[in-house]
Amino acid sequence: MTTRILTGITTTGTPHLGNYAGAIRPAIVASRAADADSFYFLADYHALIKCDEPARIQRSRLEIAATWLACGLDVNKATFYRQSDIPEIPELCWLLTCVAGKGLLNRAHAYKASVDKNVEQGEDPDAGITMGLFSYPVLMAADILMFNAHKVPVGRDQIQHVEMARDIGQRFNHLFGQGKELFTLPEAVIEEEVATLPGLDGRKMSKSYDNTIPLFGSAKQLKDAIARIVTDSKLPGEAKDPDNSHLFTLFQAFATPAQQAEFRAELLAGLAWGEAKQRLFQLLDNELGEARERYHALIERPADLEDILLAGAAKARKTATPFLGELREAVGLRSFRSQAQSAEGGKKKAAKSARFVSFRDEDGSFRFRLLDAAGEQLLLSRSFADGKAAGQASKRLQSGEALDVREQGKAFALWLDGELIGESPAFADAGARDAGIARLREALAPQE
Repeated sequence: MTTRILTGITTTGTPHLGNYAGAIRPAIVASRAADADSFYFLADYHALIKCDEPARIQRSRLEIAATWLACGLDVNKATFYRQSDIPEIPELCWLLTCVAGKGLLNRAHAYKASVDKNVEQGEDPDAGITMGLFSYPVLMAADILMFNAHKVPVGRDQIQHVEMARDIGQRFNHLFGQGKELFTLPEAVIEEEVATLPGLDGRKMSKSYDNTIPLFGSAKQLKDAIARIVTDSKLPGEAKDPDNSHLFTLFQAFATPAQQAEFRAELLAGLAWGEAKQRLFQLLDNELGEARERYHALIERPADLEDILLAGAAKARKTATPFLGELREAVGLRSFRSQAQSAEGGKKKAAKSARFVSFRDEDGSFRFRLLDAAGEQLLLSRSFADGKAAGQASKRLQSGEALDVREQGKAFALWLDGELIGESPAFADAGARDAGIARLREALAPQE
């Protein structure tokens, strides 16, 4: 089974070593898996939320695009595009905005943090907060749901946004799906083994701390940055503690197990910090040297980058355009021509249109109802721990699998593989119950 993976990088800065080790390198490796269908994009609409410097955004788009390609992303295998080149995304964002609860968005971490900061400073709670910031989770949901991604690799601070995408997608399915799961509900993927690199001062490498090591600066810039890494005051010949050394942590992220073991032994044996920094420089320069040359060649050919990204957008839109058409139909934004063409057979189809309705209980569990063509409830499912399990159960019923219907007094229960799936309401008598069973079988019979 193919797994669709989607990742976006906001275009507000220049990539550094931490971006490479923590996001770009593992994503490129993942894209090479035989069962992966990878969608990687430049999140330039998201950049507008936090940056009002057009030149910076434009430069960042160029640099990040060149970085992905220089690091080995195969655009023939992965779909690589700019968010702003897919007009279906902002249109879907509006469709989702119309079903997203304000209460849900009120709980978004970024919005709450901005409100708390304003309150602490005695400001109006919403001072300086734009609708872009407030609605950020809806745009992210549109990015994910547009391509029905199964998995979304994110940092821990973004888990909530993926969960919100699930909630919004599930509500849309409930309102407009008519028993069909229009959106795949995504899963956040946290890769614990992916490196979070320390910066020059030992804190997480971040432009916010001004402690980064440029990814594709010159060899001299790389060497100068490594020379500024903070170390302890132990002299040459004195044993160093690798486990408490930021320099060793950086070395580990790029070295083979054999290289790590050798470097650890040398530090314990008293290797001088100056020589240790030279070893780190050589390791990084060997890994990044060829990619650095490719990067600078790409930066000098922006027209080529433009062609690559537009080709990626065309590839992405082959999925997005027809899917958005399906979503427009679902919400009622339909062509009058198609309405006229379908009117003749509409009544006949309506007579068969039983539907599943998914919902979330107050306790957080997931359930679904099966309604007949008249909207009468035939079945209420048991509680499921997650939406994916509930969706799989309803899909199995829709697929026409053999039904195990068991009478329960004036009601009946439905079982699959010896497991209770759901129960009917109580009917007036056994005759009404038997009629309900017949309607259930008709509703779940495979359609020609």
